[in-house]
Amino acid sequence: MRRRSFLQAGAAASVLGSLPRLAFAQQLPYDPRPGAWRTYEVTTRVEILKPVGASRAWVPLPAVESDYQKVIGSNWSGNGAARITSDGKYGAAMVASEWTPGVKAPVLEVVSTVATRNRVVDFTKRNPALKLDAASAKFSTAATELIPTDGIVRKTALEITRGKSSDVDKARAIYDWVVDNTFRNPKTRGCGVGDIKAMLETGDLSGKCADLNALYVGLARSVNLPARDVYGLRVARSDFGYRSLGVGSPNVTRAQHCRAEVFLIGYGWVPVDPADVRKVVLEEKPQPTTLADPIVPPVRAKLFGAWEMNWLAYNEAHDVKLPGSNGPAVGFLMYPQAETGNERLDSLDPDNFKYTITAREIKA
Repeated sequence: MRRRSFLQAGAAASVLGSLPRLAFAQQLPYDPRPGAWRTYEVTTRVEILKPVGASRAWVPLPAVESDYQKVIGSNWSGNGAARITSDGKYGAAMVASEWTPGVKAPVLEVVSTVATRNRVVDFTKRNPALKLDAASAKFSTAATELIPTDGIVRKTALEITRGKSSDVDKARAIYDWVVDNTFRNPKTRGCGVGDIKAMLETGDLSGKCADLNALYVGLARSVNLPARDVYGLRVARSDFGYRSLGVGSPNVTRAQHCRAEVFLIGYGWVPVDPADVRKVVLEEKPQPTTLADPIVPPVRAKLFGAWEMNWLAYNEAHDVKLPGSNGPAVGFLMYPQAETGNERLDSLDPDNFKYTITAREIKA
């Protein structure tokens, strides 16, 4: 498990990080490379507009410490009883707040600070010592409620990887298959659900990041490749001018994005993101284009093995039981959640929930 750290973030002189919006003709070659760390402050404000009896809210915190992200700290304020807690299985951290029935306007504000930097795997340099222990490998190949690893999932993965002998070749074959056979559906609510068995059984391989990247994870796990979803949030523009791969304003309320990783012996955890390739196809131009369009292959080539880190990672958790809730588990924790009067509010309806998320880059 990755080390988790939560420190009280102090005040810092900040300015909004911004790059000039690049026009389509000015796009740079898509080539994320490790460089300097960049620091972002993310503020999530939750309000329960029509409380009925007792109310509760849960706000996800960045909880992934790695070579691409450092958690600097989180603090919070509000008029409820708030605390940091965790799902207990994946280390998915959150601020949980409770309000008594007498509180007429429940509010919670959480401020998190993280530093990120681009990540790239060099496939020309293999270190055989990079392996997962047996317990971690078992954990990262296990089925979840929405990601089974048997039946049609395993059958599909075996067909995709037929004739492939190395883990790298299998992982890349699954990546290419997901890119070639899925598409981003603009009508999908939020980031999707991630019910990969239903996708394969119906033949409807459409959706958004939590669907398409979950499909990658499930297919990989079913042929014993450790893999995981990583749930997070876009916080800045793309340095390469791809408007579909970043955010254009400090308001990132609807900028949630799920990515994926696969563990390959000799290379460690390898970043992948087939869903973002499909996002470029659908959204980069005024009208949807195709995989053959010149804007797509550079992204497709890099998103097996690289991530541009204008994005922060919350957690890698599935089937999250919200502490203190009697309601059902959530498939993943990437959005703020709330309940009032034992009724779960719609996390995909931030205007009526209500919540807002803003992000800014902190300059030294």
